[in-house]
Amino acid sequence: MKKIYLIMIAAILAIALSVPAAGEVVDRIVAIVNDDVITLSELNETFDPYQKKIEASLTGQEKERMLTEGKTTILKRLIDSKLIEQEAKKSGVTVKDDEVMGFVKEVLKGRNMQMSELIQALNKDGLTFEGYKQELREQMMRQRLIRKEIRSKIVITDDEIGDYYRQHRDEYEGKEAVRLKQILIPVPAMADDLLRKRAREVAEGALKRIKGGESFETVAVQFAQGSAGAAGGDIGFVEKGSMLPEVEKVALNLDIGVVSSVIETPQGLYIIQVVDKRGAGLKPITEVRQEIRMKLENEKATVKFEEWIAELRAKSLVEVKL
Repeated sequence: MKKIYLIMIAAILAIALSVPAAGEVVDRIVAIVNDDVITLSELNETFDPYQKKIEASLTGQEKERMLTEGKTTILKRLIDSKLIEQEAKKSGVTVKDDEVMGFVKEVLKGRNMQMSELIQALNKDGLTFEGYKQELREQMMRQRLIRKEIRSKIVITDDEIGDYYRQHRDEYEGKEAVRLKQILIPVPAMADDLLRKRAREVAEGALKRIKGGESFETVAVQFAQGSAGAAGGDIGFVEKGSMLPEVEKVALNLDIGVVSSVIETPQGLYIIQVVDKRGAGLKPITEVRQEIRMKLENEKATVKFEEWIAELRAKSLVEVKL
Protein backbone atom coordinates (compact mmCIF):
# COMPACT_ATOMS: atom_id res chain seq x y z
CA MET A 1 0.00 0.00 0.00
CA LYS A 2 2.81 2.36 0.98
CA LYS A 3 4.53 1.53 -2.31
CA ILE A 4 1.41 2.41 -4.35
CA TYR A 5 1.08 5.68 -2.42
CA LEU A 6 4.69 6.64 -3.19
CA ILE A 7 4.14 5.89 -6.89
CA MET A 8 1.06 8.15 -6.94
CA ILE A 9 2.96 11.00 -5.24
CA ALA A 10 5.79 10.65 -7.78
CA ALA A 11 3.31 10.80 -10.66
CA ILE A 12 1.62 13.92 -9.25
CA LEU A 13 5.00 15.63 -8.80
CA ALA A 14 6.00 14.75 -12.36
CA ILE A 15 2.79 16.31 -13.71
CA ALA A 16 3.18 19.38 -11.51
CA LEU A 17 6.76 19.95 -12.66
CA SER A 18 5.73 19.72 -16.32
CA VAL A 19 3.10 22.51 -15.99
CA PRO A 20 4.39 26.05 -16.77
CA ALA A 21 4.43 28.69 -14.06
CA ALA A 22 1.18 30.56 -13.54
CA GLY A 23 0.47 33.12 -16.29
CA GLU A 24 3.07 31.66 -18.70
CA VAL A 25 1.43 30.31 -21.89
CA VAL A 26 3.91 28.07 -23.68
CA ASP A 27 1.52 27.08 -26.48
CA ARG A 28 -2.17 26.86 -27.24
CA ILE A 29 -4.61 26.17 -30.06
CA VAL A 30 -5.47 29.24 -32.15
CA ALA A 31 -7.64 27.50 -34.76
CA ILE A 32 -9.42 24.19 -35.30
CA VAL A 33 -9.69 23.08 -38.93
CA ASN A 34 -11.85 19.94 -39.10
CA ASP A 35 -9.68 17.26 -37.48
CA ASP A 36 -6.52 19.39 -37.45
CA VAL A 37 -5.38 22.23 -35.23
CA ILE A 38 -3.12 25.24 -35.68
CA THR A 39 -1.08 26.20 -32.63
CA LEU A 40 0.15 29.58 -31.47
CA SER A 41 3.76 28.46 -32.01
CA GLU A 42 2.98 27.55 -35.66
CA LEU A 43 1.34 30.94 -36.18
CA ASN A 44 4.21 32.83 -34.53
CA GLU A 45 6.84 30.93 -36.53
CA THR A 46 5.10 31.74 -39.81
CA PHE A 47 4.42 35.36 -38.86
CA ASP A 48 7.89 36.05 -37.42
CA PRO A 49 9.61 37.26 -40.66
CA TYR A 50 6.70 39.64 -41.38
CA GLN A 51 6.62 40.83 -37.77
CA LYS A 52 10.31 41.76 -37.91
CA LYS A 53 9.79 43.80 -41.09
CA ILE A 54 6.76 45.59 -39.61
CA GLU A 55 8.59 46.40 -36.37
CA ALA A 56 11.62 47.63 -38.31
CA SER A 57 9.63 49.97 -40.57
CA LEU A 58 6.66 51.21 -38.50
CA THR A 59 6.01 52.74 -35.08
CA GLY A 60 3.13 53.56 -32.76
CA GLN A 61 -0.49 52.79 -33.61
CA GLU A 62 0.30 52.04 -37.26
CA LYS A 63 2.72 49.32 -36.17
CA GLU A 64 0.19 47.81 -33.76
CA ARG A 65 -2.53 47.89 -36.40
CA MET A 66 -0.31 46.19 -39.00
CA LEU A 67 0.82 43.55 -36.49
CA THR A 68 -2.79 42.71 -35.61
CA GLU A 69 -3.99 42.68 -39.22
CA GLY A 70 -0.89 40.81 -40.36
CA LYS A 71 -1.29 38.04 -37.79
CA THR A 72 -4.98 37.66 -38.71
CA THR A 73 -4.09 37.43 -42.42
CA ILE A 74 -1.38 34.84 -41.78
CA LEU A 75 -3.78 32.75 -39.67
CA LYS A 76 -6.34 32.85 -42.48
CA ARG A 77 -3.63 31.68 -44.89
CA LEU A 78 -2.67 28.83 -42.54
CA ILE A 79 -6.34 27.78 -42.28
CA ASP A 80 -6.68 27.77 -46.07
CA SER A 81 -3.46 25.75 -46.35
CA LYS A 82 -4.86 23.17 -43.92
CA LEU A 83 -8.10 22.95 -45.90
CA ILE A 84 -6.20 22.54 -49.17
CA GLU A 85 -3.92 19.94 -47.62
CA GLN A 86 -6.92 18.00 -46.31
CA GLU A 87 -8.69 18.20 -49.67
CA ALA A 88 -5.51 17.14 -51.46
CA LYS A 89 -5.29 14.01 -49.30
CA LYS A 90 -8.92 13.19 -50.08
CA SER A 91 -8.23 13.63 -53.80
CA GLY A 92 -4.99 11.63 -53.69
CA VAL A 93 -2.82 14.63 -54.59
CA THR A 94 0.67 14.38 -53.11
CA VAL A 95 4.04 16.07 -53.53
CA LYS A 96 7.13 13.98 -52.73
CA ASP A 97 10.28 15.42 -51.18
CA ASP A 98 12.40 14.62 -54.24
CA GLU A 99 9.91 16.60 -56.37
CA VAL A 100 10.34 19.61 -54.08
CA MET A 101 14.14 19.28 -54.24
CA GLY A 102 13.92 18.97 -58.02
CA PHE A 103 12.08 22.29 -58.09
CA VAL A 104 14.68 23.83 -55.76
CA LYS A 105 17.45 22.74 -58.15
CA GLU A 106 15.60 24.35 -61.05
CA VAL A 107 15.33 27.58 -59.04
CA LEU A 108 19.07 27.49 -58.29
CA LYS A 109 19.88 26.83 -61.94
CA GLY A 110 17.61 29.64 -63.14
CA ARG A 111 19.14 32.13 -60.70
CA ASN A 112 22.68 30.80 -61.14
CA MET A 113 22.97 30.26 -57.37
CA GLN A 114 24.57 27.71 -55.10
CA MET A 115 22.58 26.01 -52.35
CA SER A 116 24.65 27.80 -49.70
CA GLU A 117 23.75 31.17 -51.27
CA LEU A 118 20.04 30.33 -51.22
CA ILE A 119 20.17 29.27 -47.57
CA GLN A 120 22.08 32.45 -46.71
CA ALA A 121 19.47 34.59 -48.51
CA LEU A 122 16.64 32.79 -46.69
CA ASN A 123 18.30 33.23 -43.31
CA LYS A 124 18.78 36.93 -44.05
CA ASP A 125 14.99 37.21 -44.44
CA GLY A 126 14.43 35.26 -41.23
CA LEU A 127 13.43 32.06 -43.05
CA THR A 128 14.72 28.49 -42.84
CA PHE A 129 15.40 26.11 -45.69
CA GLU A 130 12.90 23.60 -44.23
CA GLY A 131 10.29 26.35 -44.06
CA TYR A 132 11.06 27.31 -47.66
CA LYS A 133 10.67 23.68 -48.77
CA GLN A 134 7.36 23.40 -46.92
CA GLU A 135 6.08 26.53 -48.64
CA LEU A 136 7.14 25.14 -52.03
CA ARG A 137 5.43 21.85 -51.24
CA GLU A 138 2.20 23.66 -50.39
CA GLN A 139 2.41 25.73 -53.59
CA MET A 140 2.98 22.63 -55.72
CA MET A 141 0.16 20.78 -53.98
CA ARG A 142 -2.13 23.79 -54.47
CA GLN A 143 -1.25 23.96 -58.18
CA ARG A 144 -1.93 20.26 -58.68
CA LEU A 145 -5.20 20.41 -56.79
CA ILE A 146 -6.29 23.50 -58.73
CA ARG A 147 -5.35 21.77 -61.98
CA LYS A 148 -7.40 18.73 -60.99
CA GLU A 149 -10.40 20.40 -59.35
CA ILE A 150 -10.58 23.71 -61.21
CA ARG A 151 -8.53 24.11 -64.40
CA SER A 152 -9.63 20.75 -65.81
CA LYS A 153 -13.24 22.03 -65.69
CA ILE A 154 -12.56 25.43 -67.34
CA VAL A 155 -13.65 25.80 -70.97
CA ILE A 156 -12.50 28.69 -73.17
CA THR A 157 -14.54 29.06 -76.35
CA ASP A 158 -13.47 30.54 -79.69
CA ASP A 159 -16.12 33.24 -79.22
CA GLU A 160 -14.51 34.31 -75.92
CA ILE A 161 -11.08 34.47 -77.56
CA GLY A 162 -12.49 36.54 -80.44
CA ASP A 163 -14.30 38.93 -78.08
CA TYR A 164 -11.13 39.46 -76.01
CA TYR A 165 -9.08 40.08 -79.17
CA ARG A 166 -11.55 42.72 -80.40
CA GLN A 167 -11.85 44.42 -77.00
CA HIS A 168 -8.05 44.60 -76.49
CA ARG A 169 -6.93 45.56 -80.00
CA ASP A 170 -4.40 48.06 -78.64
CA GLU A 171 -2.48 45.23 -76.90
CA TYR A 172 -1.84 43.53 -80.24
CA GLU A 173 -0.84 46.53 -82.32
CA GLY A 174 2.57 46.10 -83.91
CA LYS A 175 4.92 49.10 -83.54
CA GLU A 176 6.14 51.02 -86.57
CA ALA A 177 9.80 50.22 -87.27
CA VAL A 178 12.50 50.96 -89.83
CA ARG A 179 15.58 48.98 -90.81
CA LEU A 180 18.53 51.33 -90.94
CA LYS A 181 22.07 51.59 -92.17
CA GLN A 182 23.95 54.33 -90.38
CA ILE A 183 27.25 56.15 -90.18
CA LEU A 184 28.04 57.98 -86.95
CA ILE A 185 30.79 60.55 -86.57
CA PRO A 186 31.00 61.02 -82.77
CA VAL A 187 31.32 64.56 -81.42
CA PRO A 188 32.17 64.92 -77.70
CA ALA A 189 29.73 67.05 -75.73
CA MET A 190 32.58 69.37 -74.65
CA ALA A 191 34.03 69.72 -78.15
CA ASP A 192 35.05 73.22 -79.24
CA ASP A 193 33.94 74.89 -82.46
CA LEU A 194 37.06 73.79 -84.37
CA LEU A 195 36.51 70.11 -83.50
CA ARG A 196 32.83 70.36 -84.44
CA LYS A 197 33.76 71.96 -87.77
CA ARG A 198 36.23 69.16 -88.57
CA ALA A 199 33.62 66.49 -87.66
CA ARG A 200 31.12 68.19 -89.97
CA GLU A 201 33.71 68.18 -92.79
CA VAL A 202 34.30 64.43 -92.30
CA ALA A 203 30.56 63.71 -92.32
CA GLU A 204 29.95 65.87 -95.40
CA GLY A 205 32.87 64.14 -97.13
CA ALA A 206 31.38 60.71 -96.41
CA LEU A 207 27.98 61.83 -97.69
CA LYS A 208 29.55 63.28 -100.85
CA ARG A 209 31.20 59.91 -101.62
CA ILE A 210 27.85 58.11 -101.26
CA LYS A 211 26.10 60.69 -103.44
CA GLY A 212 28.95 60.30 -105.94
CA GLY A 213 28.19 56.61 -106.47
CA GLU A 214 30.08 54.69 -103.74
CA SER A 215 27.89 52.21 -101.88
CA PHE A 216 26.71 53.11 -98.42
CA GLU A 217 28.26 49.85 -97.16
CA THR A 218 31.75 50.70 -98.47
CA VAL A 219 31.77 54.12 -96.81
CA ALA A 220 30.21 52.75 -93.62
CA VAL A 221 32.98 50.20 -93.18
CA GLN A 222 35.45 53.11 -92.96
CA PHE A 223 33.40 55.42 -90.75
CA ALA A 224 30.74 53.50 -88.82
CA GLN A 225 31.48 52.52 -85.25
CA GLY A 226 31.72 48.98 -83.80
CA SER A 227 29.79 46.04 -85.24
CA ALA A 228 27.67 48.35 -87.39
CA GLY A 229 30.77 49.17 -89.43
CA ALA A 230 31.56 45.50 -90.05
CA ALA A 231 27.96 45.01 -91.22
CA GLY A 232 28.13 47.90 -93.65
CA GLY A 233 26.36 50.16 -91.16
CA ASP A 234 23.29 47.88 -90.95
CA ILE A 235 21.78 48.03 -87.44
CA GLY A 236 18.60 46.08 -88.29
CA PHE A 237 15.03 47.07 -87.44
CA VAL A 238 14.57 49.84 -84.87
CA GLU A 239 11.10 50.51 -83.44
CA LYS A 240 9.52 53.93 -83.26
CA GLY A 241 10.33 55.45 -79.89
CA SER A 242 13.70 53.68 -79.64
CA MET A 243 15.75 56.11 -81.75
CA LEU A 244 17.23 59.50 -81.00
CA PRO A 245 14.46 62.04 -81.72
CA GLU A 246 16.56 63.83 -84.37
CA VAL A 247 17.25 60.54 -86.18
CA GLU A 248 13.70 59.18 -85.79
CA LYS A 249 12.12 62.28 -87.30
CA VAL A 250 14.17 61.81 -90.46
CA ALA A 251 14.04 57.99 -90.58
CA LEU A 252 10.25 57.72 -90.42
CA ASN A 253 9.87 60.18 -93.30
CA LEU A 254 12.56 58.81 -95.62
CA ASP A 255 11.57 56.53 -98.50
CA ILE A 256 13.24 53.12 -98.73
CA GLY A 257 16.69 53.36 -100.32
CA VAL A 258 17.04 57.12 -99.82
CA VAL A 259 20.11 58.46 -97.98
CA SER A 260 19.64 61.30 -95.51
CA SER A 261 21.62 64.49 -95.22
CA VAL A 262 23.91 64.91 -92.18
CA ILE A 263 21.82 64.79 -88.97
CA GLU A 264 23.05 66.61 -85.86
CA THR A 265 22.38 64.93 -82.48
CA PRO A 266 23.83 65.25 -78.96
CA GLN A 267 25.87 62.09 -79.67
CA GLY A 268 27.35 63.28 -82.93
CA LEU A 269 26.64 63.44 -86.67
CA TYR A 270 24.55 60.73 -88.36
CA ILE A 271 24.02 59.71 -91.96
CA ILE A 272 21.28 57.09 -92.41
CA GLN A 273 19.71 55.04 -95.16
CA VAL A 274 16.33 53.34 -94.76
CA VAL A 275 16.59 49.76 -96.02
CA ASP A 276 13.09 48.56 -95.12
CA LYS A 277 9.97 49.59 -93.23
CA ARG A 278 7.53 47.70 -91.09
CA GLY A 279 4.24 49.48 -90.56
CA ALA A 280 2.03 49.44 -87.49
CA GLY A 281 -0.85 46.98 -87.58
CA LEU A 282 -2.69 44.25 -85.74
CA LYS A 283 -1.04 40.92 -85.08
CA PRO A 284 -3.32 38.28 -86.62
CA ILE A 285 -5.47 36.36 -84.15
CA THR A 286 -3.79 33.11 -85.23
CA GLU A 287 -0.54 34.40 -83.69
CA VAL A 288 -2.04 35.37 -80.33
CA ARG A 289 -4.81 32.77 -79.88
CA GLN A 290 -2.88 30.64 -77.37
CA GLU A 291 -1.70 33.71 -75.44
CA ILE A 292 -5.31 34.93 -75.11
CA ARG A 293 -6.52 31.44 -74.15
CA MET A 294 -4.00 31.33 -71.26
CA LYS A 295 -4.99 34.83 -70.07
CA LEU A 296 -8.68 33.93 -70.01
CA GLU A 297 -7.98 30.60 -68.34
CA ASN A 298 -5.91 32.28 -65.60
CA GLU A 299 -8.64 34.86 -64.99
CA LYS A 300 -11.31 32.18 -64.71
CA ALA A 301 -9.09 29.99 -62.52
CA THR A 302 -8.57 32.86 -60.05
CA VAL A 303 -12.31 33.44 -59.73
CA LYS A 304 -13.10 29.71 -59.53
CA PHE A 305 -10.45 29.17 -56.86
CA GLU A 306 -11.90 31.90 -54.64
CA GLU A 307 -15.36 30.36 -55.05
CA TRP A 308 -13.99 26.85 -54.38
CA ILE A 309 -12.05 27.82 -51.23
CA ALA A 310 -15.08 29.79 -49.93
CA GLU A 311 -17.29 26.69 -50.38
CA LEU A 312 -14.61 24.58 -48.70
CA ARG A 313 -14.53 26.91 -45.69
CA ALA A 314 -18.34 26.94 -45.51
CA LYS A 315 -18.68 23.14 -45.36
CA SER A 316 -15.74 22.66 -42.97
CA LEU A 317 -15.49 22.99 -39.21
CA VAL A 318 -13.31 26.06 -38.76
CA GLU A 319 -13.09 27.65 -35.33
CA VAL A 320 -10.71 30.54 -34.65
CA LYS A 321 -9.46 30.99 -31.08
CA LEU A 322 -6.97 33.80 -31.58
